[in-house]
Parts: sequence; structure tokens; C-alpha cells
Amino acid sequence: MSMLSLSRRLRRTPFSEGVEAAGVKAYTVYNHMLLPTVFRSVEEDYHHLKSAVQLWDVSCERQVEIRGPDAQRLVQLLTPRDLRGMLPGQCGYMPVVDETGGMLNDPVVVKLAEDHWWISIADSDLLYWVKGIANGYRHDVLVDEPDVSPLAVQGPRAEDLLVSVFGDGIRAIRFFRFAIFEFQGRNLLIARSGYSKQGGFEIYVEGSERCMPLWNTLMEAGRAMDVHAGCPNLIERIEGGLLSYGNDMTDDNTPHECGLGRFCNVETAIGCIGRDALLRVVKEGPVRQIRALSIAGEPVPPCDRHWPIRAGKQTVGRVSSAAWSPDFKTNVCIGMVMMTHWDPGTRLTVHTPAGEREALVEERFWA
Repeated sequence: MSMLSLSRRLRRTPFSEGVEAAGVKAYTVYNHMLLPTVFRSVEEDYHHLKSAVQLWDVSCERQVEIRGPDAQRLVQLLTPRDLRGMLPGQCGYMPVVDETGGMLNDPVVVKLAEDHWWISIADSDLLYWVKGIANGYRHDVLVDEPDVSPLAVQGPRAEDLLVSVFGDGIRAIRFFRFAIFEFQGRNLLIARSGYSKQGGFEIYVEGSERCMPLWNTLMEAGRAMDVHAGCPNLIERIEGGLLSYGNDMTDDNTPHECGLGRFCNVETAIGCIGRDALLRVVKEGPVRQIRALSIAGEPVPPCDRHWPIRAGKQTVGRVSSAAWSPDFKTNVCIGMVMMTHWDPGTRLTVHTPAGEREALVEERFWA
């Protein structure tokens, strides 16, 4: 097995001590940081996530902080989502596009104040794009990466765990809203959000020195709830149709191709850099789009490259993420499919490393 050589270019996180003590078995690299991918096994972690509660070290969700009088103007330049009605205390999913309408990132944006925003990014060097736009438009803002390390608490018992530490005020937080809670004399921002369909929260921890005390407190409080260290789970995210930037979409794809058109208000998002390109997409419609697919037969191997989707001899798309689902007893997949073949019930062929497999375009994702 090949090993990953560690260096200062590949950063540990403020929670790495807890992750290692919990028996992490595998990592990936995400925003130049370590992101755990397996603890017991992908399948065991999957079952536990659906039944109990997990702590996820997602420090790799780095923040692009934007402060200053032009903060809102700059954030609106980045996205086709109309953010004018967003209030402090809210967060939201925000496609970020370039001048062609191509996806550069799909972060969660957090509005702390009219002149203070965090963009909690997926895996790409978005900081430099934002700095370039701010400088090019001569906006009166400061753009930087703050010392903020998110910790996700996910699973059906996530709320109970946080209530046991922070009190009943946790229950009042609505989906994609946040509130401030005190921990050891300092404030923490806690949002009802996360990269799973099981429910949960993300805690934005300012100051690396506070991370392990919080981790240990939550682990101790969650003993009776069967709390475990966990991580974003491949099987569960595919079942829920949660896309992975860099895997399921890149800057070659528009938000509409990724099924994210509902987050685009191109008629009213005045100033968005990719607005003109996306207006054409809205008028003409996408010719390919993300779809849920199932692949018949035995479990498929890991999808570390795109698998061609064919109708006869014609290539009509590609599978970007795939895994065996223990609950649904099939291989669940995310694929980009041409409009001529994306209707539910369409039977296709996927060329996997294990050979050709029959695939079916599904009506919807599984969860």
C-alpha cells in the first residue's frame, strides 16, 4: 500500500489528537488538511451514523472571511443566489460561479453581520478567487482565512447531545440558522446544518486552543448516547444526493447541470459575475444533469475516476460517485446524464472496473 508523506503543506487539524485516539483508519486530503474517511469501516460507520450520534472533524471546511463596508456587495458578486433578504443569524447553501457560470465551489455562507460574512468552503482554493475579485473591483473589504475550525455533530441523537452540554436553547435553532452559546467563557457559533441527511449541527470553533476541550466535553457527555468519532460517509451522502465538489461537479458544470437551479435567482441576483452566462442556461435549459442511478449486481469497487455511462455504443454520461447501500440492497450512484437518457426508468450500461453493469435512472435519491 502506498503511503502519504506528511509535511507542513498538509496540515493536521486542532482535533487530530481526538481523531487519532478514536482509531481513525483512513484520511483524504481536503483544502490541504487531513479529513478522516473511515473509523471502523465505511459500512459500520454508516449504520452508526443512522442510529446514534457522531463527532466529525471537518476543520478542512475552511472559512473565507469577508469584513468591511462592501462585504455584502462582494458576496453577491460571487453567487447567482439572491442574498438581499438574508439576515444576520442565517446561513445558506451558495453556489459560487465564474464568468462562464461554471461551479467554483458550493459552500455554506454564514452572515454574522451586514459587514461580516464567513464562506465555509468545499475543496478548492476559493480564497484566492475572492481576494482577486475584491481587489479587481476595489471593494472596501478585508478577505482572509480566520482561525475557525468546524466540528460537526451528526446523527439522530445530535440534538440531545448538544442540549446536554449547551441547554435547551439548542432546540430553538431552525434549519440553516445559528445561535451563539458559551463554552468555557468564550462564545461558539452553532448552526443547524451538516453534510448528512441524519440531522445535526456544525459548531464553528474560533481559536484552535478551544477545539480539544470541546471534543472531550462532547465525548464525555455522549457516552450514554453511544457517541463515536465519525466522518462524512460515502454511502449515506450518495443515498441523500449530497454532491461532492471535485467529484460530482467541477467548473465545467453550471449549477443547473448539478440540479442546483433552485439556488439561482439569476433574474434578481444583480451583479453576479456569471449572471449573463446563466441567463442563457435558464433560457435554453441544461443538456445534461445530475441523476440518481442504481447499478445492478454485487458491490462495485471504489469510484476513483469517472465511469462511462452508455446506451448501446453511445456514451451518454458518467458516474462520479458509487457505493453499495446496505439499507437499499443495491449500488447507489450519482451520475451526470444527457437529457436524451435522463428520464426515470431508463436502462443504461455503466462500465465499471469490475466490468459492464446494468444501470437504472432512478426517480429520486434514496433519502
